[in-house]
Amino acid sequence: MNSRAADKIIVALDLPTKKAALNLVEQLRGKISFFKIGLQLYTAEGPEIVRAVLATGAKVFLDLKLHDIPNTVARAVESAANLGVQMLTIHLSGGSEMIRAATAARANNMSIFGVTVLTSMNQEAVREVGISDKIDNQVLRLARLGVEAGIDGLVASPHEIKALRGEFGDKIKIVVQGIRPTWADPGDQKRFMTPGAALEAGTDYIGIGRPITTHPNPRDAVAKILSEISA
Repeated sequence: MNSRAADKIIVALDLPTKKAALNLVEQLRGKISFFKIGLQLYTAEGPEIVRAVLATGAKVFLDLKLHDIPNTVARAVESAANLGVQMLTIHLSGGSEMIRAATAARANNMSIFGVTVLTSMNQEAVREVGISDKIDNQVLRLARLGVEAGIDGLVASPHEIKALRGEFGDKIKIVVQGIRPTWADPGDQKRFMTPGAALEAGTDYIGIGRPITTHPNPRDAVAKILSEISA
């Protein structure tokens, strides 16, 4: 169970420098094979950090949540594919033309994952930006748009896993953010779930950041998470 669970964990390298990120990758060598590079680290270090993590033999989930005009997104997708990343995110709220531009531009077996509604947003926040519908309905609306336009997977709150599986079955992969072990502070996550509950609900991957990256001993944190999943 532990080795299978470990393959489903994507550790978020939400760190300020290349040195800190590679140090964490090295600490988790042999336990974790998939790492997420998001806006903080990518903005600080650029594509070189992607090359450096890939050079360790790890896989990279490049979480840039692309959201721009179709041509710009397509060119960015091409650049990410040329780097050799395994997964890349786009914002599905960019619309079908943008999504199709992204999926048409993917190459080198790179998968495109669509972001529906950020896990930091609750119903009030969604209403604030002009969406009067319930979050669950908005998630399904954007997910259908993405799947029809050819995306490979979805990024969502763990609370949406069952609805997405019910709608799409095994047609798409699911990555959930907003994962917090029972012993961790939820931080700014409004819609979170424990690792075991998320895997039980049917997600393919779970993204975990601060419970690991801010822990005094990241290897111990991973071991605690795997133990919690097994229990």
